[in-house]
Amino acid sequence: MTIRIVLVDDHPVVRMGLRGMLDAEPDLQVVGEAGSGAAGVELAAAERPDIVLMDLRMPDGDGVSATERILATVPGTRVMVLTTYESDRDILRAIEAGASGYLLKDATPQELADAVRAAARGETVLAPSVASTLVRQVRRPAPPALSAREAEVLRLVAQGHTNADIGKRLFISEATVKTHLLRVFNKLDVADRTAAVTTAMRHGLL
Repeated sequence: MTIRIVLVDDHPVVRMGLRGMLDAEPDLQVVGEAGSGAAGVELAAAERPDIVLMDLRMPDGDGVSATERILATVPGTRVMVLTTYESDRDILRAIEAGASGYLLKDATPQELADAVRAAARGETVLAPSVASTLVRQVRRPAPPALSAREAEVLRLVAQGHTNADIGKRLFISEATVKTHLLRVFNKLDVADRTAAVTTAMRHGLL
């Protein structure tokens, strides 16, 4: 069975190279190319390929949005991300959008061809560094939970208010404000107000 592939990448030279590599395989066939996310969605709907190789950052809609739209509108098509970006945020967004794989553009022709075949079989294909990132995310401890009052106090700290200002706004004593902040410092394992704010923001608590 021939695996039909659509390429979505905003660089023509990259698309040309990928087409050459994939078409050299007897069981792989590139049936179309698109230079943007929106064009990729339209092409996938028209061609209904087995696999879409999707870049992440492109004009006219990023690869994650395009992935979501393709999977919602073209049943049976699998999307594999092929990109130069491997930040935690990029990887998690792509996987959460439903991508069947995440490869980097330094993959060899054989690795790419094998990955396409694996994705077509329904397997998930990840570059080693990407797999390590996902494992690290799973193992990362859950962010500490702040009480509603602690979060309220910390939000006011983030806005630049002093303990006295916060006490007046929340109708509590300055000593109570300090108590809430000490509990926040303990939960976030920090020693000062600035670190508390930045750590809370990193964990999505503010």
